[in-house]
Amino acid sequence: MRALGIDPVHETRETFRALLDAMSRPGTVESVPEPADYAVVATLVDHEVTVATDDETLREALSSQGRLDAAPPEVADIVHARESHAFDVRECTRGTLVEPSGGATVVYEAECASGRSEDLTPVTLFGPGVDGTATLSVGVPPSELDALATAQSEYPRGVDAVFAAGDRVAAIPRSVTLTVSDETTADETAAEEVA
Repeated sequence: MRALGIDPVHETRETFRALLDAMSRPGTVESVPEPADYAVVATLVDHEVTVATDDETLREALSSQGRLDAAPPEVADIVHARESHAFDVRECTRGTLVEPSGGATVVYEAECASGRSEDLTPVTLFGPGVDGTATLSVGVPPSELDALATAQSEYPRGVDAVFAAGDRVAAIPRSVTLTVSDETTADETAAEEVA
């Protein structure tokens, strides 16, 4: 994926290991090659999965490799979500009770940080791989995270979410329960009341 600035051997291998760590330890942030969202998509997309993205650079790079099997976000295996995406994560495929692994992986182009971070939305996580609870802050609105929580509410069905920007990546797998911080919701409500 040199067209994306990603070494197709060494850096995709590095990204795969980081994704495994991030998925197995939700709430942690791992380092990957930049740009992180491209590195994640280049690592996950092969000739057997469908992908939804409105990023022309990414589409052209995948197409030139014969790896672009495009599909709408509602049925794609990998969904690349930029800041102004126009789909509802609750409508992405969530797999079945028999084959829950058929659920989509949604790759958000968004900053992420362990713990609380100013200007990012904190979520509380608990479930497999989390020691008690963990806080992850991500650069997506609370409403999107609420929709993600709904998409993951019928375990083992759900979607896996990956947040990637710069050289950082974090994940919230479908097995984990997430709640948007009450503090964030209160701040958002106060802002609406002032407006």
